[in-house]
Amino acid sequence: MTEYYIPTKRSEARLVEKRSEFIGRVWRVESEEQARACIEATRKKDYAANHHCWCYIIRDGAVRYSDDGEPQGTAGQPMLNVFQREGVENVCCVVTRYFGGILLGAGGLVRAYTQSAKDALDAAGISVVRRWVAMELPCTYNQFETMRREVAAFDGVVENVDYGADVVLSVLLPEERAEEFTARIVDVTAGTVEPLVSGEQFKDVPWREPVG
Repeated sequence: MTEYYIPTKRSEARLVEKRSEFIGRVWRVESEEQARACIEATRKKDYAANHHCWCYIIRDGAVRYSDDGEPQGTAGQPMLNVFQREGVENVCCVVTRYFGGILLGAGGLVRAYTQSAKDALDAAGISVVRRWVAMELPCTYNQFETMRREVAAFDGVVENVDYGADVVLSVLLPEERAEEFTARIVDVTAGTVEPLVSGEQFKDVPWREPVG
């Protein structure tokens, strides 16, 4: 089974620490070329900033980071650690710093760059990329909430709900749990709801919603 995590969307988050402003940005990228383009675009956009520290992780490819003039080990690596802890790949992050005149020290810099990267990732949200089985669940309105709970219990996602005389939920279930899910639905509804498989998809689906 292939499963991995990526940012859901492009994001930006700001942090002020002892008058220094840190601007964290996250992008979803597919290659080093795309990551480098994001870094260069940021340099041009915030040309007056003191530092543009960055990191990126390309799935099955390069892992790179830079302190961009900050003391060694205080920016790029701590930023990279944020994404490695979450298992997020195909990601580029740049944290731009406008120096506020007060030195933060090594510990303060590590905390600030770590927090900036984390805030930017939280703002982006996280999606899971994997193979899904698409299903239709026709049910009564009384069964609707039960269906939603069961989908969530099997790590599935409700993509759409069609409200008519009855309700039809369009859902995605992890490939390896689809058969078990079908048996569970037939069991809890005493056979009154039977999931209908409509196909398979390999795609990204939001896993952790963006914050803010």
